[in-house]
Amino acid sequence: MPDVTMPTTEAELADFVKAARASSTPIEVCGFRSKREAGRPANCAALVSTARLGGIVFYEPSELVVRARAGTPLHELEATLARKNQELAFEPTDLSRIYGKDSMAASLGSVAAMNISGPRRILKGAARDYLLGLRAINGEGETINAGGRVMKNVTGVDLTRGLCGSWGTLAVITELTFKVLPKAPETRTVFFVGLADEAAVGVMSAAMGTPYEVSGTIHLHGALVARLTDPEIAPAKTALTALRLEGSPQSLAHRVERLRRLLSPFGESYELDHERSRYLWADVRSLAFLSAQFDRPLWRISVAPSKAAPVVRALSAFLDVRAAYEWSGGLLWLELPPSADASVTDVRRVLAEYDADSMLMRAPRSVRSGIEVFHPQPVAKMNLVRALKKSFDPAGILNPGRMYAGV
Repeated sequence: MPDVTMPTTEAELADFVKAARASSTPIEVCGFRSKREAGRPANCAALVSTARLGGIVFYEPSELVVRARAGTPLHELEATLARKNQELAFEPTDLSRIYGKDSMAASLGSVAAMNISGPRRILKGAARDYLLGLRAINGEGETINAGGRVMKNVTGVDLTRGLCGSWGTLAVITELTFKVLPKAPETRTVFFVGLADEAAVGVMSAAMGTPYEVSGTIHLHGALVARLTDPEIAPAKTALTALRLEGSPQSLAHRVERLRRLLSPFGESYELDHERSRYLWADVRSLAFLSAQFDRPLWRISVAPSKAAPVVRALSAFLDVRAAYEWSGGLLWLELPPSADASVTDVRRVLAEYDADSMLMRAPRSVRSGIEVFHPQPVAKMNLVRALKKSFDPAGILNPGRMYAGV
C-alpha cells in the first residue's frame, strides 16, 4: 500500500492534488479507510486521507443545520446532534460489520461519498436529500463550493447532489452542510412471526401505504433472525417481519393500534416497547443480521418490492441464498456461498428478468478486481459517466476504476 498523505487544511489538499495532476499520479481517496474493501479495488500510486480535516464548522440547532469537515467522525457528529435531541434523519447505515472494521471509524465524508442511507430512508429520504451544500477539490486541484445553508438555493446543475454518491471519483469532499431534524421521543415496533416472503412484502407495502408514518421495515428468516433478536421475539428457525413507528407517546398509541387493526388480515401481530425497539433498529442499522463471514459475497439489490420475493426464489433454485428484505422489499441483502466470481453471472442473469439493479458490497479483492462491482450501465449512460469524469477530473487521477473499469 502506498504511503498515506493526510492534509490538515483544504489548501494542502488542493496542492497535493495539483502535484498529482502534474505528474499524472493516480490517487486513492479515503477518510478513515473503513470502506476500502467496498467498490472495485483502486490501483493507485498515492493515497490521500481526509482524516485530519475534521471538526464541526458551525451548528445552529434552531435552524436545523450543521456544517462539518469531511474527516469528522460520524459518531462524534451524531453525539453532538443528540445533545440537542436532533439527528441525521436518513439514519446512515453502519457498514463496519460487513467489512470487519471499528464502527467508530466512519467519517462524515464517506457518508456523502457513498450516499449511505439506512432504515429510515423509506420514509424520510436519502443522504443526498439532506445535503444542503459542500466544498470539494476536483481533479485539477480547484475548489468547488456548491449549495448553501437552505434547501432551495440551487439554480442550474445541482453539484451538491451530483457529487453525493460519486465515490470520490469526481472530487475530494472537504466540508458538508446537512439539514437535521428533531429526534422522535418514542419508538414502537409492530411485528409478525412466520410470514412467507410474499406475505411479508405484502405486509410491509401495505403498512407503507397507510397514513401512520412507518419509518422502517425489515423481513428476515432463519439464521438472520437469530442474529438480530432473542428467542422471546421470534424463534431462530422462523421468520420475522418488523415495522417501526416513531413519534410522541400519544400519537404512537393511536397509530400502532390502527395499524395493527388494518394489518390483521395478514395474521396475528405483536408489539415491542420503546427500549426493545430502540435496540432492534440499532441492530438493523448496523446490519447485525448479516454474517461476518468475509468470504461470503454480499450483494445489495434494488428492485420493485413486488418482484423481491420472486428474485430470491429464482436465485434460491440453484444457490444457497440468505436473504434480508428492507424498504418493503425494495432493498435486498443477499449473502451467497464463496465462489471465484461471487456468482455474478447467475445473479445478473436473474436480475435482468426482473429489471433489478445490483452492487457487490463484499467479496475478496481478487474477485472484485475481475468483475463489474456496480451494475453494468447501457452505453448511453456510460458515455455520460465518462463525460462527467472528464469534466471534473480530466487526467483521471481520482479513484480511477473505483466504480467502473477504465473510468
